[in-house]
Amino acid sequence: MWLDRFAGPHPGSTPSAPNNQSRTHSPLPRRTSSARGPYLTSQRPGLSPRGSSLSLASSDSSSSLLGASKRTNGSALRQSTTADTGPDPEAILARILGPLPDHTTPEEDATRRITEEDLEFDFDFGGLSLRELAADGAGRSAADTYKPQTVEDCRLSPACVACPLCTHSLDIVERDKAKFEDLHRSIRACDDILSSVESNLTSFRDDLAAVSADIESLQARSTALNVKLENRRAVEKALGPIVEELSVSPVVVSKISEGHIDEAWVKILAELDRRATAHKKNSEQQAAPPKASADVGPLLEKLVLKAVERIRDFLVAQIKALRSPNINAQIIQQQNFLKFKDLYSFLHRHQPVLAGEICQAYLNTMRWYYLNQFTRYQKALDKLKLHAIDKNDLLGHEDTSRRTTVLSGSKVAAAPHDAFNLGRRIDVLKTTNQLAISSYLAEEDQSTHYLEVPFRHFNLALIDNATAEYSFLAAFFSPALSFATISRHFNYIFDPVFTLGQSLTKHLVAETYDGLGVLLCVRLNQHLAFELQRRRVPAADGYINSTAMVLWPRLQSIMDAHCESVRTLTAALPARAPSAATAKAASAAPHVLTQRFGQLLHGVLALSADVGGDDEPVVASLRRLRNEVETFLTKASQASFGTDKRKRDRFLYNNYSLILTIISDTSGKMAGEEQEHFEALKTSYQEAG
Repeated sequence: MWLDRFAGPHPGSTPSAPNNQSRTHSPLPRRTSSARGPYLTSQRPGLSPRGSSLSLASSDSSSSLLGASKRTNGSALRQSTTADTGPDPEAILARILGPLPDHTTPEEDATRRITEEDLEFDFDFGGLSLRELAADGAGRSAADTYKPQTVEDCRLSPACVACPLCTHSLDIVERDKAKFEDLHRSIRACDDILSSVESNLTSFRDDLAAVSADIESLQARSTALNVKLENRRAVEKALGPIVEELSVSPVVVSKISEGHIDEAWVKILAELDRRATAHKKNSEQQAAPPKASADVGPLLEKLVLKAVERIRDFLVAQIKALRSPNINAQIIQQQNFLKFKDLYSFLHRHQPVLAGEICQAYLNTMRWYYLNQFTRYQKALDKLKLHAIDKNDLLGHEDTSRRTTVLSGSKVAAAPHDAFNLGRRIDVLKTTNQLAISSYLAEEDQSTHYLEVPFRHFNLALIDNATAEYSFLAAFFSPALSFATISRHFNYIFDPVFTLGQSLTKHLVAETYDGLGVLLCVRLNQHLAFELQRRRVPAADGYINSTAMVLWPRLQSIMDAHCESVRTLTAALPARAPSAATAKAASAAPHVLTQRFGQLLHGVLALSADVGGDDEPVVASLRRLRNEVETFLTKASQASFGTDKRKRDRFLYNNYSLILTIISDTSGKMAGEEQEHFEALKTSYQEAG
């Protein structure tokens, strides 16, 4: 009869075999599900069925720990439930007892078949009718109906003590108990881990909230600091210039008082000058200056006085260095004066009287320096040997002696020279060498020169030094001094040197009759004037003009002397006609005067190639000389050939042809006019002859 409890299919299970359907049902009433035990009809709270529990314990025990951190708080096992159908009893009995036979005996069949007696069996429901029993069962709670039972409760059940199936089931439960306990411990461990993760996340959330609050606080502080910074910048922009004017750095004080005078000292001096000027201007504009300005005023005055004292000592030391023997003044000017030209400007603004005294000391020093140097240089040039060209070298002089003298006037052995031939003397105008000969070389030179050589060297040296000094004065003393004042200072320095140069020029040309040499000096002087204009040194124009006033009159005098000599020679010719024998013996060759005049005319035209016009002083003198020469040739032809017009014309033709041949290679306006003139004379006498 106890097998009839398992005759029908268990709720939630699958029918296992068809032979179960052939079994007869027991005539005894079926027990309620609560009598079966908890392991058949109910499940333990919080646990899954056996099959799922085993799989969870075996395969998900490790992965559940990893996946627990990705789920929300609490275990997934607590949030889901499954219906526990339990093991199939028929399958368990089939494994234990073996398969049931397909056919039963008639006795067994009779015992299993429900009879009328079974139907009339009197059931005891404790004095309750079926309706009352049903009502009582319906009033029970689901917890009472499906109350879970532990293994110990099952063991204490009297119905299960002698039941082989229950005993076997208990053994199975005992074997699985350890697995369930391990699973339970794993679940608890997962719960602990999840609780720890939850606490960590909660702590992290709290920390994150604190960090967020700190960031907001920092942002607020940053905004406040930015506002303060902008306010301070605005205040600094407004008050910065005023503070700069009312304050003096200790670096400035120490540098001005004790620092070495160099480029950095000059920059500090400029800053001091700016502050002192601004303070003075503010004091004059404001009736009641602020206290800070009154405090800084005495300090600025003391610093200015200290700077003036140091500038005075520095400039005086440099001026003393210019007085040292064998010193190059231009080196000191470039390295010690021009590098610190702002010192004099500062001194002139704050102590103009002292600045004037320093300037006068410098002018006196340089006046002495240049006069001393050029005096020595003139003495060296005086030792050059020069060709002496005097009255014996005039056109009308028959016997010209060739001799050489030095500038001192002492006569030496004669040296060959030609007073009328320009030759290579014109190279002094065309040379690219703009350097003057040194004093040492001038003293050692033993060759003989013409007068334009010492004139050129002295004036080249003078112009070079004048340019350097004027440029220095304009750079060092401006803008403290005007250019008119600088020009006066320049003339004060070079007046003795200019006088020395004029004296040298007068000494060179005073007694000479070298017209070509004087004209060369004139052209050199003109070139120097152009060079001074190119260098923008107008202060030396007075010297150039005074030199020209010495040279031009002397050139006119020399040309007049030539004219007078030719006039004298013409007057010396016989007035009466020569005899026939004398006229026949006379030669029609060009006169020696014609040769000299042609060479002199060629030299003058070559030196006047770049000039022209009737305003040139040499033009008038040359035309007078030309007229005198033509008069002489006409009278000489009459004195030599008498009434023989053909020979006279041939003589004149030969002379004019010679002159035209000599000047044929010259160029310029004057040369063109002279060539046309003598070409016309040549043609006229050629036709007549």
